[in-house]
Amino acid sequence: MSTPPDGLPIYRVLTGPDDAAFCHRVSEAIRLGYELHEGPAVTFNGERVIVAQAVVWPAQP
Repeated sequence: MSTPPDGLPIYRVLTGPDDAAFCHRVSEAIRLGYELHEGPAVTFNGERVIVAQAVVWPAQP
């Protein structure tokens, strides 16, 4: 597939608390065909750890 499914963009940043739900969202993006773009960014908002992970649709040759 040369473009992401369901009209999704080729570049996405997934963000949220560092929990199972966030991990499932990243796993779903990978299952759809996205690739991780480098490592995640992590911060602490005073209550919980917040994570951001960029994913990109692979370039076609």
